[in-house]
Amino acid sequence: MGYQVRFAPAAAEDLQRLFDFLADQDLDAAERARVVIAQGIGVLQTFPFSCRKASPENPFLRELVISFGSYGYVALFEVENNKTVTVLAVRHQREEDFH
Repeated sequence: MGYQVRFAPAAAEDLQRLFDFLADQDLDAAERARVVIAQGIGVLQTFPFSCRKASPENPFLRELVISFGSYGYVALFEVENNKTVTVLAVRHQREEDFH
């Protein structure tokens, strides 16, 4: 079974914000992070239920941890149905929480 992965507008903005922040410091690292995040998100096409639950009340709301260096990123997503996964937000692990 394959899922279509789509991005909420806020998640797309998060990805751009994260890229811009890292690119200001190290463009090569920003490019590598972009690739690693894309590869991580690719897991959702096949195994979205392998990720940890983000809420005990909603088993379809989950978090994907994406390792990158000493830290990494966390993608909040929802399994919409048996065909679609929507990425709702993406943050760096050192950020406080999703905004």
